[in-house]
Amino acid sequence: LLLNIVSNTFCHVLYQQESFFQDIDTLQKHGINMADLKKLKSVGICTVKGIQMTTRRALCNIKGLSEAKVDKIKEAAGKILTNGFLTAFEYSAKRKQVFHVMTGSLEFDKLLGGGMESMAITEAFGEFRTGKTQLSHTLCGEHQMELLDFVAAKFHEEGGVFKLLIIDSIMALFRVDFSGRGELAERQQKLAQMLSRLQKISEEYNVAVFVTNQMTADPGAGMTFQADPKKPIGGHILAHASTTRISLRKGRGELRIAKIFDSPDMPENEATFAITPGGIADAKE
Repeated sequence: LLLNIVSNTFCHVLYQQESFFQDIDTLQKHGINMADLKKLKSVGICTVKGIQMTTRRALCNIKGLSEAKVDKIKEAAGKILTNGFLTAFEYSAKRKQVFHVMTGSLEFDKLLGGGMESMAITEAFGEFRTGKTQLSHTLCGEHQMELLDFVAAKFHEEGGVFKLLIIDSIMALFRVDFSGRGELAERQQKLAQMLSRLQKISEEYNVAVFVTNQMTADPGAGMTFQADPKKPIGGHILAHASTTRISLRKGRGELRIAKIFDSPDMPENEATFAITPGGIADAKE
């Protein structure tokens, strides 16, 4: 899946941080040979946590890994990282590693509790010219295009460097590659797999994931008496995968309004920001 250089980009910002993950090379001490580790790395699994987050079935689908080898790899990973329930104190300690990426607008950042949150997927949707791509550009700056399949490996190679992964118009390729209701189930399955991969990357490498989405007419909203009822595309799959959902709409001139559409910890509220030649900024009084 090619991430477009204009809109589908990921940003890196240098920051000091203790190692957030453990390299799978440490499994050599537990009897896993380098050849099998290279097979894992070839599909973007580069950390012990990455092994824990991947099902046995998915690991068995990797060419050259038998069920016996997968069981041995899983067992070795379990010796390094405990994989079970977290106590409230342990989860609280994990949450302390979360950071926020600022949007360029103080009001927008305040709406989000500080900015785009790491270890989470933030989705912004809106109609044409509501600021989705401009917001993406302000968040990421100028950076090269990469393949999503290699993002995890890139994050691993330069641990602690990358903080943000952006996918502008996440549904665009799915709408092109799949057409008609006969292919809807397959499309949603592929979308779910991609979103699961993004969620794992966000947690495994402690990065913020920001995706933009389009809107479509909502025939089922006719009884709500809205002047122009629309809804974000992607259905329940995308709705449940996104941690925070932001609705964008036009204001006067270059002003745009962001509204919390769904969030586990932020109240339903709005913020006004401006689109400027330099990107996203606070609206002038």
